[in-house]
Amino acid sequence: MAHREIAVLLSCTFIVAACGLIYELLIGTAASYLSGQSAYQFSLTVGLFLGAMGIGSFLSRSVHHRLLEAFLLVELVQAIVGGFSVCLMFGFFALSDWYQIGIIAIIITIGVCIGYELPLLTRYLRRYGPLRTVIANVLSLDYLGGVLGALSFPLILLPTLGLMRTAFLVGLINAIVALWVFLTFRWQLERQRFFAFAISATAVLLTFGLANSLRWQSWLESSLYDDEIIYAKQTAFQRIVMTKWRNDLRLFLDGELQFSSVDEHRYHESLAHPAMALAKRKERVLVLGGGDGLLVREVVKYPQVRTIVLVDIDPQMTKLAKQYPALVQLNERALQDKRVEIVNVDAYRFLMDNRRPFDVVLIDLPDPNTESLARLYTLEFYRLVARNLKPEGIVATQATSPFETRAAFWCIVKTMEAAGFKVSPYWTAIPTFGIWGFAVAAKGWKPNLMEVQLTVPTRYLTEAIIKSMVIFPPDCSPVDVAINRLDNLLLLRYYLRPTSFNNNTVR
Repeated sequence: MAHREIAVLLSCTFIVAACGLIYELLIGTAASYLSGQSAYQFSLTVGLFLGAMGIGSFLSRSVHHRLLEAFLLVELVQAIVGGFSVCLMFGFFALSDWYQIGIIAIIITIGVCIGYELPLLTRYLRRYGPLRTVIANVLSLDYLGGVLGALSFPLILLPTLGLMRTAFLVGLINAIVALWVFLTFRWQLERQRFFAFAISATAVLLTFGLANSLRWQSWLESSLYDDEIIYAKQTAFQRIVMTKWRNDLRLFLDGELQFSSVDEHRYHESLAHPAMALAKRKERVLVLGGGDGLLVREVVKYPQVRTIVLVDIDPQMTKLAKQYPALVQLNERALQDKRVEIVNVDAYRFLMDNRRPFDVVLIDLPDPNTESLARLYTLEFYRLVARNLKPEGIVATQATSPFETRAAFWCIVKTMEAAGFKVSPYWTAIPTFGIWGFAVAAKGWKPNLMEVQLTVPTRYLTEAIIKSMVIFPPDCSPVDVAINRLDNLLLLRYYLRPTSFNNNTVR
């Protein structure tokens, strides 16, 4: 009997630890999706969790008797708050002004519960063996449970269930742990009826939440967007949402607008055609990012192109661009072109592994608003781009707004120059985004946009417009910035805090 009880409690320790870490990852991911600034959000989440766990451990000293009953109560509180955590976060963000206070309250509550329950289990297990053995067993299973949670969340739970369903499922697992302990030790509990009812009610509540989570998420998420959501999917890499109002189709990745069909042609033509027109050869073209196929749509217009390699980390995004009717119509079936090869891998990894250089490299990556994206604008990254470019090749990249994020724009330009490129920055006006910046560059020669001659049809771009793109007004002119490096992602700071830097300083 003792061996069975020990096994149950140690198993519960393992499961509870996994659930606790998943809650941390869930809240950090949801906060990053809603507010951006992933480093800040995860740092805040982990820091508050650890502090709250310390408080919980300290408070557990006040429990002198009925250790298992205290554990059951804390486990049920954790199940309810953790299960509804993502739902509450979306609700706070979309429907009230209490988001920051709400998320802190959720983190502290769950953290206190996690810190509270582990000492209770440890103290109860002391009756079955020496303290050194108990502590070693409990801590080892606690750490191993954390490993399980850390691996299962990004690899299994998030891509298959999404945020809200994962939260309800993990909350339900906490309720099952409570039920397991109740059934194993019910003969020691004084309030058996109370706990039987509380566990049953918690399980029913979380099951109801799990069954309705998709509906709730759709409703809450719709309040975050101005237009009707026509597609939403959580992938292993990002949250994909498409909205539509009349003829305006919009794509959002992790809540950030990527394009509006009303004016996306201005962006994609401005990124593609200056480089393609100036390229001395066009046989092999590499497109980094741009999984929606809109940039590729511009590249396939050139008959000289023989191979287009599209590198996008998310296979769900490129699949959507090939199959979703509204997006297929917008990209004009570009990804169906026989010259297009799709590679679903991280752009950094592709550049490290590739051994066949390209004539043209077009970089259509999202803005550097997270660490994982800012590293794709570093000195090291652009050196890899140079290595993958033929000696006479040319590269063009989107470079954020020289008006809204002025320091970030010129940081990208300066970083490319430090990587050995001769860079020609330029900009255009996109109604949805405002003033937007680009850079075209080569290794042994400086691209001259005054020499661009368009040979393919365009909706917006003309040779006269291209000539005007190189003239920067005073409030968009160069500023004194540092180089963005892997070991110091200054670009992220420039981008997230544009008003913190002196925009009147001329380089």
